[in-house]
Amino acid sequence: MRVKKVLGVLTGVMSSIVLSTTAYAATSELTGLPVDDSIAAQRPVAIMVDNEKKALSHYGVGEADIVYEMMNSTANGRITRLMCLYKDWANLSQTGSIRSTRTTNVMIAGEYNAVLIHDGGPFYIKNYLAKPYATHISGGFSRIKNGKPTEFTEYVFGSELVNRFAGNKISTTYTVAPERATHFLFNEADVDLAGGSPANSVNLSSVFVHNKSLLNYNAASRTYDYYEYDALHQDAEDAQPLTFKNVILQNVSFNQLDKNGYLTYNVVGNGVGYYITNGMATPISWSKASEDGWTHYYNAAGQELTINKGKTYIGFIPSDSWDKVQLN
Repeated sequence: MRVKKVLGVLTGVMSSIVLSTTAYAATSELTGLPVDDSIAAQRPVAIMVDNEKKALSHYGVGEADIVYEMMNSTANGRITRLMCLYKDWANLSQTGSIRSTRTTNVMIAGEYNAVLIHDGGPFYIKNYLAKPYATHISGGFSRIKNGKPTEFTEYVFGSELVNRFAGNKISTTYTVAPERATHFLFNEADVDLAGGSPANSVNLSSVFVHNKSLLNYNAASRTYDYYEYDALHQDAEDAQPLTFKNVILQNVSFNQLDKNGYLTYNVVGNGVGYYITNGMATPISWSKASEDGWTHYYNAAGQELTINKGKTYIGFIPSDSWDKVQLN
């Protein structure tokens, strides 16, 4: 009975995004942009991508709808890892390289009812992966010789995901009805931030000191190009730049779990941050009520934030480094 009820609610949620006058009637809950009707109710995947310099160049990251960047360890200069969410994952070409997951990623993937794609992780993830909201596929993806050590040779293809979903009897559609038709509230038209502060450069190099992460505003595309290791991030297959319409920075505290640097971000709770788009930034607040509950963002007036349609970068900035974020 519960499954029928969930699917019934989901049908109602998805029907609210139908636009009968467009070629694509459905809207992506991740970007607010049109998608093929056939994947309207398809749940996303969240793919863990290694962000060590040796793992570059990445494949397929530029196709992601939402990219999370967060500290993977307090060791190694607080190296980051990327978690890339995709709506249209069945058509992915080579993507990765794939690496292990962390506790925080399990909670954030659960927020989207996404299937977490990774290769193992520290034992701390075990209890999280056993939670009712967690669905994942670990390891066994394609190994591609590229002259690098083994840990940098694992990639995933959309066709593999289709087969692994089927083999593991994982639902490709939502198993929990979304709170609403889109994960964010989207503006109908492209909107500049009124009363915002200039943010032509989002410099995180003093926060993520290993990667030297940086997002520069591209006035021609009205998006933010992502740089790391002092170079523009470009896809290995087609040199596509990794670029975002929206940038969200969250001030998040963390608990270090051991001397090896493993950690869990305190994503359940509330805090402050920035929303950045079209060369401007504005202060925001955020709140997440439970491990699998949605993160909601609010403007200075306390109203839920509306963002522009398109791809979004979300950076979890450790609270002890929040004052090192540079917006210019």
